[in-house]
Amino acid sequence: MFDQPIVMIDFETTGMSPVMGDRITEVAALRIADGKIVDRYVSLVNCGVRVPSFITQLTGITQRMVDTAPCVSKVVPELLRFIGNDALSAHNASFDERFLQAESRQLGLQPGHERLICSLKLSRRIFPGMHSYKLSALSSSLGIRFQGSAHRAEADAEVSAQLLMHIGDHLGKTYGVPRIAPALLDRVNRVSAAKVPGLLQREFA
Repeated sequence: MFDQPIVMIDFETTGMSPVMGDRITEVAALRIADGKIVDRYVSLVNCGVRVPSFITQLTGITQRMVDTAPCVSKVVPELLRFIGNDALSAHNASFDERFLQAESRQLGLQPGHERLICSLKLSRRIFPGMHSYKLSALSSSLGIRFQGSAHRAEADAEVSAQLLMHIGDHLGKTYGVPRIAPALLDRVNRVSAAKVPGLLQREFA
């Protein structure tokens, strides 16, 4: 399906922006290779911050869960080693990468992934005209089922990984190719939806 591994990542956080002081509370990273999930790294994270009540209501992650979780200084280095230099993906990837970069900088570390692939942008370009591109609605429209609770990192990463594999399978069948390069998905992310058919036709001609 993909000719190189891709790591699908999802963070749960205390808010929307690390610039505003928001921190991570949970992470899941799932490695996709040979058309399936082959490895995973999942952990709650203790960043020493308060979990807002609305976040607990949304995610089910409580203050006690975070307070007793592994420290961020342990989790982030382990996460970066897990990702290595594989391509990184997420649904609305700029959100997750902002937090990854911010948490890494606080520890004097630098992520090593060679490219970032957004499954949200890909979905808009590969499946235009869907009524919603939110993860829950999009997965339901495509017949992809959640295996856990939405707004928990592992469940969201799992369904995002299934979505990315669905996109890869769709491209493979549509254009009659056995393998899709992550670099191509990156290029698709960077062009408008109107230009995608021409880009793919040239790529697979």
